Formats: sequence, C-alpha cells, structure tokens
Amino acid sequence: MSKIRNYIYIALMLLSMTVFSQKNIDDDPELLQNSIDYHISQSQTELENFNYFKAQKNLDEALGLAEQSTNKKSIGIIYAIKGRLQLSIDESDKAIKSLTKAIEVQRLINDNKNLGSSYKIFGDVYVAKKDYNQALDYYRSAKSKFEEESLTAELADVLLCEGKTYLKLKNYKNARDIIEQSLALAKKEDLLKTQSEALIAHSLVHTKLNNNEKALAYALEGVKLASNNKYTSVLNNGYLALSNIYNNTQDYKSSRDYLNAYVQLSDSLANLKRANSSKDQETQYLLNDALEKNNEMFEKLEKAEDDNSLSTLISILSVALITILSLLTLSLYKNNNIRLKTNNMLHKKNGELIIAKEKAELASKTKANFLSTVTHELRTPLYAVTGLSNMLLEENPRPEQIQHLKSLKFSGDYLLTFINDILQINKIEANKVDIEPEPFNLKKKINNIILALNNSAQDNNIKIHLDFDKNLPENFIADQLKISQILINLIGNSIKFTNDGDIWIRIYKIEEHGKIYTLRFEVEDNGIGINQEKQDNMFESFSQGSIQINRKYGGTGLGLSIVKGLIDILKGKIYVKSTLEKGTTFYFEIPLEYTSIEEAKEITTTYFSGNASDLDLTNVKILVVEDNKINQMITKKILTKMSLKCDIVDNGEDAVDMIKADKYDIVLMDIHMPGISGIEATKIVRSFDTEQIIFALTAVTIEDKMHEFEEAGFTDIIPKPFKQEEFEKKLYNALASKNISSATI
Repeated sequence: MSKIRNYIYIALMLLSMTVFSQKNIDDDPELLQNSIDYHISQSQTELENFNYFKAQKNLDEALGLAEQSTNKKSIGIIYAIKGRLQLSIDESDKAIKSLTKAIEVQRLINDNKNLGSSYKIFGDVYVAKKDYNQALDYYRSAKSKFEEESLTAELADVLLCEGKTYLKLKNYKNARDIIEQSLALAKKEDLLKTQSEALIAHSLVHTKLNNNEKALAYALEGVKLASNNKYTSVLNNGYLALSNIYNNTQDYKSSRDYLNAYVQLSDSLANLKRANSSKDQETQYLLNDALEKNNEMFEKLEKAEDDNSLSTLISILSVALITILSLLTLSLYKNNNIRLKTNNMLHKKNGELIIAKEKAELASKTKANFLSTVTHELRTPLYAVTGLSNMLLEENPRPEQIQHLKSLKFSGDYLLTFINDILQINKIEANKVDIEPEPFNLKKKINNIILALNNSAQDNNIKIHLDFDKNLPENFIADQLKISQILINLIGNSIKFTNDGDIWIRIYKIEEHGKIYTLRFEVEDNGIGINQEKQDNMFESFSQGSIQINRKYGGTGLGLSIVKGLIDILKGKIYVKSTLEKGTTFYFEIPLEYTSIEEAKEITTTYFSGNASDLDLTNVKILVVEDNKINQMITKKILTKMSLKCDIVDNGEDAVDMIKADKYDIVLMDIHMPGISGIEATKIVRSFDTEQIIFALTAVTIEDKMHEFEEAGFTDIIPKPFKQEEFEKKLYNALASKNISSATI
C-alpha cells in the first residue's frame, strides 16, 4: 500500500504541476508560441547531433502545445521534422505518415515554403526506399514551390537531391546539368554545405562519364570545403569519391589512404547513429528521465508523510483513478487501432492524389512555357517569309512568278493565323485572358466588321444582311475586342462554308435588368450545314466536320473553340442548330451594360494619315537593333523604300553606345538578343535619355510581356511579323509628331 500511495502522490503532483504550468502558458499566447518555437529549435539541434530520442521528446512537447493553440503552421512543421527524424532512424513507413499529415496541413493554409520542404523530405524517403522515379516527382514538386516563393537556398538543395537521384538512375547527362544548376546557386548565395555536397556529387558524375581529371578537381575542392567547415558526413562521401577516382587513375596508394579514412569516419558515424537510435538507448533515456522526476517528487512527498488521513483518502482515490484510466486506455487502444488502419489507407490515397495534382500543374506550366517558346521561334522566320514575299511582289517579278509569290505570302499569313490561334487557346485554358470593358457603339462596330469581311463574302457570291433591333440602344460598355473576335470568327466561318448564298446577322434584346441588357447575337447562313454527330463536339479544339471538309475548306479547327472560350469569359452561352445542305445558325447570349451616347467614346488607333512626301526625311536616321541577319536585310530594305537611312547593330550593348554617341530619330529594338536583351538596353537608355523614340520590334507574345515593355519605357510596340503598311504608318506618325514638336519649340 505504501508503494501505491507513493505512486499516487507522484501522479497527483505531476498532474497539478502540469495544470498549473499549462494555465500560465494558456494565459499568454506569445509565451505559448515561444515555447513551441523553442521545442522545434531544440529538436532540430538534437537531430543534427544524432540525439534522436531527445529530438523526438521535444517534437512531442511542441506538437502538444501547437495542437492546443490550433497553430496549423507549427503543426505542419513539426510533422515534417518528425518525418525527417523517422527517416534518419530507418522508419520509412512512419516517415511517410508524418509527412502526409504535414502536407495536408500545409496545403490547407497555403504554406508554400514549408510545403516545399515537406515534398523534399518525401523525396528523400523514396530515395531511401530506392523508388527513384517517385522521389523525382516529389523533388520536382518541391522545386516548383521554391521557385514560386523565390527561395534560393532551398532550391539549390532540392536541385542537388534531384541531380543525385538522376545519378542513381544512371542518367548522367541530366544529373550533370541539374547538379551544375545547384552548384551555381550555392556559389551565388554562399551556401557552403550545399556547395561542398554539389562539388562531390559533380565529381561522381564526371567519374561515371570517364572524365577523371574534372572529377578529381571537383572532389578535392569539395573535400577541402567540407573539412574547413567540419561537415563530417559530406567529408566522408568525399573520401570515398577520391578513393574511387584515384583507383581509376591507378594511383593505388592514394586510393587506399582515402579508403582507410572513409572506413574510419564511416565507423565513427555508424556507431554514433547506432548508439542514439537503439531501443536500449531509448529505454535508458526514458527511464533516467522518469527516475529524475520521481526523485524530485519523493523529496516533496516526505514532508507530507505525517498526514495519515490524507494518505488513506488519496489511496482510495488512486484505486478509483487507476480503474477508470485502465478502462479508458483499453477503449482508446481499440479505437485507435481502427482509426490507424483507416487513416493509413486515406493517407496513401491522399498522397497519390496530391502527386497527381502536382504533376498536372507542372505539365500545364511546362506546356505554357513550351508554347510561348515555340511560337516565338516560329514568328521570327515568319518575319522573313512575309517580308521577303512582300518585297519580291513589289519588285516587278516575272508574270509566271507572281502566283508562286502570292501562294508563299498566303502560306505565311495562314501560318501566322494558326500560331495566333494556338496562343489564344493557350491563354484561355490558362485563365490568362482579362476582360477590358470600355464604352463603344455596338451597331457601328458590327457594321465595321461586315465591311471588313465583305470582300471575302463577295468572292463567294454571298450577301450579308444585318438586322439590328430598332428598339435596342446602340451604346454599351463591354470588351469590344472580344465581341469583335467572336463575330469575326462566326461570320468568317459562315463565309467559308457558304457559296452563292446569304448570311443574316441579327441582334436583339432578350432580358433587361437596370442598365444590364442580355443580348442575343445570331449568325445564320444557308451553306453546307453540319450533321448532328459533329455538332456535339464542334467547340472542342482542332475539331472540324471531317478530313474532307478540312482539305476542301482549310482552317485549323480552333476558331469555334476560341469563340466558346471568349463567350465563357464574358459570362455568356453559345448554341448551334444546323441541317445538312440547308444551313447553320450560331447564336450566343451575353450581358452588356447600357451607356448614354455622351459617354460612348470609342478609342481608335491614330496612324499617320497625311502624305509622306510632306515630311522632311532628308536627315532622318534610324537605328535598327537586330541580331538576325535576314531580318536586318528585310528591315533595311523596307526603310530604304521609305527613303529613310539606318544604322544596324546586332546587340544591346552596342546599341546603347551608339545612342549615347549619336542622335537617332527612331530606334527599332529587338527583344531577344545575345548579351543584354532589348528590354534591358531600353532601361539603360531611359536612364540618360527619356525623349528617345524606341519601338519594340518583337516576336514575343505582347500580352504576356506588356507590363515589362511599359516598365522598360518603350514608345510603342510593333509585333513581328508585321504588316508593312502598319509599320510604315507607325514610323511616319512618329516622325510627323517629332516634326510638330520641333516646330513648336
């Protein structure tokens, strides 16, 4: 009874002390957070020193406090460190469970920095399990998060891990390229440990590539750095790498010396890890901790031994307490087993779903970057195709050559339209299309579209009829550019598939709420029609009626997909009804905001409308900054035809020097060039000359780079390949305004 009484005293005292200390912490949230941070910091220190169970104890205490304060960020961090600890003591399955919990919390609160760290540790776990492809998936997910948050140190570390994984997969080229990226970042940010690890990993890659000279240089540099900074585990890997390299070069004495050093250091590290991860060490640590607390309690209890009545009461209470606790423990044990089995299954599935989502996001990002790069690379040679075909047509070609040149020009224009359609679809799918509402006259806009398409209609002997509801106001606020794109696509489609017929365009109101009018637009033709089977998927990308229709009428099959995407953005709906050989009607409904006539002021692009002969072009000088030789020749020829003189340079640095040294009326600046880009060159020019007229002559997607062009200080933008008449008008317009300004001064 005396022993039971003593244990009950200990339990009650511990309980009272815990409640008291907990109350103090509860009263001060800042103190609670400091306590959490302290335990997390201590656990990381103990983990680095191989004191695994002290680290575990600190993490358990931190987790209890974090759950009490519902601090989700700290909970995520703690579970991630638990996963790293469990990986260190070869408990991979437990590590996966801990990391899955961490990722669930971090994704919920958008803690991208720590989410990336959890993905990285997950990758380490799968490397330990030798599932290298799964590890690469997690490393890429981590890399994506670190890039989003601009976390250079973390990015360098995960790149190194990715490179090492490719090395294990014997993909030495990828391993070399990625480790080089990691090494460059580590040197730039002075990350000594990552730098030393990357150097040694680089030496391993070059050993596999049979370049022992480079391998030796990297290994010696890495070992020296690790030795100077006492990175023991890195130094150990370096010794082994040097031993292998010297063995390959037949320097067997050096190889043996480094192998001995590796074995000695490995034994020391293994003994230290074994000593700190054994069950005996865990039990001894917990026993010592319990004995220490018991001794403290017994010293306090000796003073209360005289109170026998209190002891008897406590004994009775202790029996009741132990019985209740035993029943509760048994119940919790059973429930916990059931819950663990269910959770394990859910964690596994959830982890698979997370990786699938990350893969999809990465694929989407890669696709967008690929399309942007490819379209730029296609636009540049297209500038040569369209420019040269225009020039040859204007230089009195032989009669038999004219048709060939026109075909070449048509092919260039068609390819440019195709590229623009792909870019538009890509932007719509990536949700990068913004609505830009402005006041405009709807009836005038539709009449202008009909006027622009009328020549094509007349070629097919088609009459276009407009029925604009007389009771409908003409002025609205909406994104007129997108409405124009929709109508041009639909009317153009009707023209393409109709011969010797009619097209009717009808606009009328179907609903009105205050200033918001829901309008219905109809485009009807009596062309070839569409069968019911094809109507079901005609708004999908690259979808046309049939291969025969594609061959006969041409087109990419992207127009209706773009129309559908734009109408969705404008919060509208589109429908189609059609009968074969009788015709097709497309009709869509979109909301527009009514505005009065006074408010409707259409924004129009102002081009030079005077006579070029009225301009004094005698002393006009233009600087062309372009690295492509063919584009240089075409641009110079166009300028010569306009009676304009020009100088040509092929890089941004020389362009800046020439603008400083001489006075140019206009600078035509390419964007992508060797050395500094056109954007960087323009920023430098703007630092000493804010008045210089600079046109961006670029093949990049303007919408994606518009903010960069504006920040750099370009006067205007001319997209390549450009229409020659628009190019000439913009230059004449700039020169005319410059003459007016000079005259005013």
